[in-house]
Amino acid sequence: MKYVLLAAAIYNLAWGAWAILFPTAIFRWAQFDPLPAYPELWQCIGMIVGVYGIGYGIAAFNPARHWPIVLVGLLGKIFGPIGFVQAVWLERFPLRMGWTILTNDLIWWVPFTLILVYAWNQNRAATSKESKH
Repeated sequence: MKYVLLAAAIYNLAWGAWAILFPTAIFRWAQFDPLPAYPELWQCIGMIVGVYGIGYGIAAFNPARHWPIVLVGLLGKIFGPIGFVQAVWLERFPLRMGWTILTNDLIWWVPFTLILVYAWNQNRAATSKESKH
């Protein structure tokens, strides 16, 4: 769990920094026409992703205690692909942007879910132990 969350932290910090420093790069690669008029919005998303990276780094050292960070991260990683599918369906995003959904979201579903199950069991066991005293 520690290494998964540290990997998520590094990934999110790197991806967030990339979005902040090069806000139009992904759109150029995906051949968006026209490019977004407000790259600052993409930079803001990069900042949010980077902040999640800090949270994952904190959670890595005590996942059972910091499970809300993992839960919020997992929710974002579920809702993001839903929004992506809608954007592709409405022809607002090209399907080739799907690789970002794979690397930003889908690969984290199973490990984050397993971490949350672990945290649930740890917290339930601790609560049960406390109620016996």
